[in-house]
Amino acid sequence: MSKRFTILIIPEGSHRVRRFALRLSALKWSAAGAVCAVLLVLGLAVYAVKAGFDRHEYEKLRAQARQHQQEMDQLVAKLEDLRKELLVMAQNDAKMRVMNKLTKPGGDALGGVGGPAVDSEPLDNLTSLQQQIDELRREVDLRRVSQEETHGYLSEQRSLLGARPTGWPAKGWVTSDFGVRFDPFDGQRRMHEGIDIATRSGMPVLATAAGIIREVGSEPGYGKLVVIDHGYGFSTAYGHNSRIMVKAGQRVKRGEMVATAGNTGRSTGTHVHYEVRVNGVPVNPHKYL
Repeated sequence: MSKRFTILIIPEGSHRVRRFALRLSALKWSAAGAVCAVLLVLGLAVYAVKAGFDRHEYEKLRAQARQHQQEMDQLVAKLEDLRKELLVMAQNDAKMRVMNKLTKPGGDALGGVGGPAVDSEPLDNLTSLQQQIDELRREVDLRRVSQEETHGYLSEQRSLLGARPTGWPAKGWVTSDFGVRFDPFDGQRRMHEGIDIATRSGMPVLATAAGIIREVGSEPGYGKLVVIDHGYGFSTAYGHNSRIMVKAGQRVKRGEMVATAGNTGRSTGTHVHYEVRVNGVPVNPHKYL
C-alpha cells in the first residue's frame, strides 16, 4: 500500500483550508526532478563561465600571435637590410683587396650575398629565420677578419712608406753622383756610396724619413756625421755637417732638422754627403729624391 501525504494550506485571515494529497512516489520524482534541474542549471552556468574564459584566452593568444608575426616581419625586413649592407661591405672589401693585390680570404663564400631572402623557402618560421641569422653571423665574422687583414696590410704599407726616404735632405745641387768616380784628393777611381749636394754653410739638413738616430759623431771620411735608422731595412747618412742638432736614440720625423751643412771631414767645400742604404747596402739616392 503506497503512502500518501496531505498538505494543508490555510490562507491568513481565511477559514478555508486547501488540501493537497501527494503520493510518496510522486514526491520522490518531484524532488529528483528539482535536483536534476538545479544540477542542469549549475552545469550550464559552469559551461558558460568556462566558455567565456576560453574565449578570452583564445583572443589573447590570437593577439599575441599577431604581435609575434609583426615582430617576425620586422625582423625579416631588418635581416634583408643587413644582407644588403653586407653586400656593399663585401664589394668594397673585394675592391680593396684587388687594389692592394691581396689574395681572397679563406672561406669567403659571399659571392651571392644580398640575394632575395626567400630563394628556396619563405621566412615563415623561426627555424628558417634562425638559419638566415646564423648565415649572416658567419658572413659578418668573415668580413671582420678580412677587413682586419686589409687594415693590417694598409697599416704596414703606411709604415713602410713612412720609413722610405723621400725628398732632398738640403737645398742645393748635386756636385757628385752615386757610383765609381775619381777621388777629388788623389785622383784614384773609388766607389762613391752617396751623392754630394752643394749648399751654403749653416743651411738646415733634414731627415728624409721618420726614424731613430742610430749614430752621431765624427768620422775621418764623413766629418760630423748623422745616421738615421728608419726601419724596414732603410737607413740614411748625412755627412760633413758643421753642427749636429740631435742625439743618438732620439726619434725624428720626416723633414725634421738634424744638422746644419758644413765642410768637416774629408771635404773640398761646403756640401751634404747623403747616403741611402737598404739592408746595409748603399743604393743610388736619386731613386728616393
